[in-house]
Amino acid sequence: MTKFRPLHDRVVVRRLEGEQKTAGGIIIPDTAKEKPMEGEVVAVGAGARNEQGQVVALDVKAGDRILFGKWSGTEVKIDGEELLIMKESDILGIVAA
Repeated sequence: MTKFRPLHDRVVVRRLEGEQKTAGGIIIPDTAKEKPMEGEVVAVGAGARNEQGQVVALDVKAGDRILFGKWSGTEVKIDGEELLIMKESDILGIVAA
């Protein structure tokens, strides 16, 4: 990935691939698939500023596997790869390994 660093409390996320089949074994065509709401953090900004002007670091770091809201983030293409840029507040949680 190009040297891209998000600003403030923004996070760059690579969407993880969703399931190809249902629990019953039915293969889901690409046109009917929902975009997955799970991803891997690629890069994070320095953090947001609090009321005193101090930078507060983010709770997520590059490499974390996260869950985010269905309509979260802005889709961008960097070096031909589709990524999402979202605020840390759009992240619902970190998936434990």
